[in-house]
Amino acid sequence: MAENTSRTHLRLDRTDDGVAVLTLDNPDQRNAMSAAMTESWVAAVDELAADRSVRVVVVTGAGSAFCSGGDISWITSEPDATVDHLRTRMMAFYRAWLSIRRLEVPTIAAVNGHAIGAGLCLALACDIRYAAAGAKLGVPFVQLGMHAGMAGTYLLPNVVGPAHARDLLLTGRGVDADEALRLGLVSRVIDPEAFESEIAETARAVAGSAPIASRLTTLALRDGGHADVESCL
Repeated sequence: MAENTSRTHLRLDRTDDGVAVLTLDNPDQRNAMSAAMTESWVAAVDELAADRSVRVVVVTGAGSAFCSGGDISWITSEPDATVDHLRTRMMAFYRAWLSIRRLEVPTIAAVNGHAIGAGLCLALACDIRYAAAGAKLGVPFVQLGMHAGMAGTYLLPNVVGPAHARDLLLTGRGVDADEALRLGLVSRVIDPEAFESEIAETARAVAGSAPIASRLTTLALRDGGHADVESCL
């Protein structure tokens, strides 16, 4: 039985088999991370973190994009803001979206379309990334005159290695789904027509595994895994 909770710019769908799907739902703005969406995201993650029946969480986007990144209009709306003021606002924004990492269950980024900037960082914060063919991924922060925020300089090297991370972060270039697969940025590229059904099948398979083993394996692999063999043992 499916359960749907709609918040501003965000949907949370849950099934009785332990699958939860968070859908960024602001397609007119290519799912840009608005202030309202950010507030909805924090509330939804808090709800999922408190629910021990959840076994896997899928993050995806409504419409043609996964997420076009942060809504920077609120930054440009404060041209006289001090660096300290902007830093305070941005840190709260980053921590809000990175709260997905609080969840002790596997998280899957279903990159149904373009994932850009902070939108790609959100996907990087998940445990697994699958992309629909035709999706474009990139971290063009330097092209916008910005530092790679939302832990991009930590998350991206952890996923693709330092050499590829330097290439993507310092040039700001985007890659298509096939190149993302070669770089290790995503684990699979799926035909758009089959994307939703294959993601759902994968999520059900993950949810159907032994829950304690799944949780502990997820936690063991976070942040690059254990430091050495002894800590792993």
